[in-house]
Amino acid sequence: MDPMDIVGKSKEDASLPKATMTKIIKEMLPPDVRVARDAQDLLIECCVEFINLVSSESNDVCNKEDKRTIAPEHVLKALQVLGFGEYIEEVYAAYEQHKYETMQDTQRSVKWNSGAQMTEEEAAAEQQRMFAEARARMNGGVPVPQPEHPETDQRSLQS
Repeated sequence: MDPMDIVGKSKEDASLPKATMTKIIKEMLPPDVRVARDAQDLLIECCVEFINLVSSESNDVCNKEDKRTIAPEHVLKALQVLGFGEYIEEVYAAYEQHKYETMQDTQRSVKWNSGAQMTEEEAAAEQQRMFAEARARMNGGVPVPQPEHPETDQRSLQS
């Protein structure tokens, strides 16, 4: 691929987050398997090339339908055209799961943003519960004792 094949971007600008990709690679392998840094870089480059290929083909499918926005159906059709038909069912299932999780997140944010469902005391209690969960995660799952009266502790911190 020519470094300027990606519209308006040099090849160096088009990449995926290394930390995220390394995590994904390690999650897919047994714990006793190590991956050389060069192999990780190669896998990341392969992913970028795959995304470029599917995006380009999706755009072609979209244009053939005289559409201006690439829809999930265009991506699925592109996978079929490119010879990845055996993955379409799994990709579609992942897409449906993503839609479901996005819908759940949206419903949660609406609940939090409406404000009318919680009193100030309930919100403070929920905040303390969330702080306790975060402290437990930071301490390796070991619960940390919470203060008896959070409002008194807040005032003592402000002094």
